[in-house]
Amino acid sequence: MSWFQALILGIIQGLTEFLPVSSSGHLTIGQTLLGVEFSDGDMLLFDVLVHAATVCSTLLVLWKEVAWVLKGTFTTPTWNAEKQYAGKIILSMVPVFIIGMFFKDEVEAIFGHGIVVVGVCLLLTACLLTFAQYAKPRTKEQIGWWDSLIIGIGQACAVLPGLSRSGTTIATGILLGNKKEQVAQFSFLMVLVPILGETFLNILDILKGEVVTDLTWTVMLVGFVSAFVVGAAACKWMIAIVKRQKLIYFAIYCLLMGGFALCYGLC
Repeated sequence: MSWFQALILGIIQGLTEFLPVSSSGHLTIGQTLLGVEFSDGDMLLFDVLVHAATVCSTLLVLWKEVAWVLKGTFTTPTWNAEKQYAGKIILSMVPVFIIGMFFKDEVEAIFGHGIVVVGVCLLLTACLLTFAQYAKPRTKEQIGWWDSLIIGIGQACAVLPGLSRSGTTIATGILLGNKKEQVAQFSFLMVLVPILGETFLNILDILKGEVVTDLTWTVMLVGFVSAFVVGAAACKWMIAIVKRQKLIYFAIYCLLMGGFALCYGLC
């Protein structure tokens, strides 16, 4: 992989991690169009780098919210709002933990990672975003416990490449009647621990010498920095977009990109 290819893929990851268009799906499309052929070790290491970069982006943009949860959780003995919020985030992570720990290989074996699968899942993402756009507006004061679990189930379904994690969780939250800005913030915070956990496990594999990679330091640095910078901008942008309820434009985009991916894969 060249530094230019790493730059493009880092930009794609940073942008699409937060926009409801599927980062994994777009990385697959980007790798295909750029002609990048990853070895297993290169793919694992690059995936670790760009996901770590987008975690850092989230912490940068939402540091006040993260600090509020951590401070209220660990400095106050009472069952306060911060502890409840933290508990809901933990509950939302249970479905993706179960899928990731026990069924990830089976899911990958059944659905695969090809561009055709990405195309189909992007079309599903387009449908979800359209439903969320035209859902009857309701404004719950806060995200409930059951809502947290259902949003978490949506996140677990988004292990499929092309089915957007942020699009699925945000659309699910809106369809459940939650405020748009609250759902966007919750969606970005709930993924921090799963990504950090998976990144940590992958780093352990790398340190054990089980991963062989040919990536240069230049390529890794370019990929990380581009994903971080673009990810920070995309995170702020996405929160503003959800507040203004402009999800239909992303639905149209996913429809077009999904159709393109299907045609490219089948032709």
